[in-house]
Amino acid sequence: MAEILTFGCRLNTVESEAIRLHAAHLPDTIVVNTCAVTTEAERQARQAIARLHRERPGAPIVVTGCAAQIDPARWSALPGVTRILGNAEKLAPETWHHSTSKVGDIQSVRTHTPTPLPGIAGRARAFLDVQQGCDHACTFCIIPQGRGPNRSVPPATVVQHLQALVASGCNEVVLTGVDLASWGTDHGTTLATLLQTILTETPNLPRLRLSSLDPAALDDAFWHVLATQPRLMPHLHLSIQSGADLILKRMRRRHSRTTALAAIARARMIRPGLAIGADLIAGFPTETDELFEQTLAFVTQAEIPYLHVFPYSPRPGTPAARMPQIPTNIRRDRAARLRSAATPHAEALHATMLGTQAQIVVERGNRGHTDAFAPVRLNTPAEIGALITRRITAADATGLEVA
Repeated sequence: MAEILTFGCRLNTVESEAIRLHAAHLPDTIVVNTCAVTTEAERQARQAIARLHRERPGAPIVVTGCAAQIDPARWSALPGVTRILGNAEKLAPETWHHSTSKVGDIQSVRTHTPTPLPGIAGRARAFLDVQQGCDHACTFCIIPQGRGPNRSVPPATVVQHLQALVASGCNEVVLTGVDLASWGTDHGTTLATLLQTILTETPNLPRLRLSSLDPAALDDAFWHVLATQPRLMPHLHLSIQSGADLILKRMRRRHSRTTALAAIARARMIRPGLAIGADLIAGFPTETDELFEQTLAFVTQAEIPYLHVFPYSPRPGTPAARMPQIPTNIRRDRAARLRSAATPHAEALHATMLGTQAQIVVERGNRGHTDAFAPVRLNTPAEIGALITRRITAADATGLEVA
């Protein structure tokens, strides 16, 4: 079986599992699935390739992913790299059953029709890719060049794959995509339609969860589904990026501080106990101390317990890379302060669960997550992937504990 190294987003992780299946007959091959979100992600991938070539000089190295899609020649020039594959080609089984020229498999991703990928083997939950590409133009992001425009998997195809996952014993499925909230807009429909179809046609699916969502795309129909469908998990992870309106404008985001706060308040109102997660970028170009403090205050005002914070990393080819940059040490310091700001909110949320009965999906290492995605430590082992109900016996900022 080929060795797979994955960089970047959850979608890349899902796609790497598809590659693992397709390349199972290539035991000496190394596949590096790259990310182009930041220059740091690319640097790490290049370092890994250099290390692998030194350690295993005879092993063929195949490079794929967004960075390879955007600049194949650069990656093909690295020592040890024998083949470059685009994002569309890496998911085609036939690609892995023949060899071709070093840079011979880079086609346009603009017309590639996405199809769901298998759930990740050995995990407690399955991740189902239902959308590819992005039609927006955030100034920090180059992903539309690597993934193309918004393309949605048809509902019938999604349901077919979901039913197969449920039949195999899967208790929780996470819908993923490059811009999941835009699912269906390329066909005149919306994500709410897909969610309603899934929940109606897969009645045996216990838990449906959503990956990161753009708050600007959440319409009344979405809120209705969230309010009325208990099998849609009470957990939203929102792509907020900043709590300062001026920075949001310079990022070309489609929401404001006010609309983001309103979305969080609405979610909590219609689903008591719902947990909020958010993506934030620290040290975006031109972010002054005052603007950073606005984002810090946003975390406190919104009482966000779960944060993914990224120090800004300039990406060549994006408008933000040409803006006045914030020193790296300041970006890292601001990222650390944002992460710390979430700690009391996580502690407070977890405290509300103390003494309650929680349904938990069991993961490796005697760990798990509640329906609101609160992390749980299990004191007694349970079968991975099982849904169990336990009483919460301890809680702190890092998570929950059960007997």
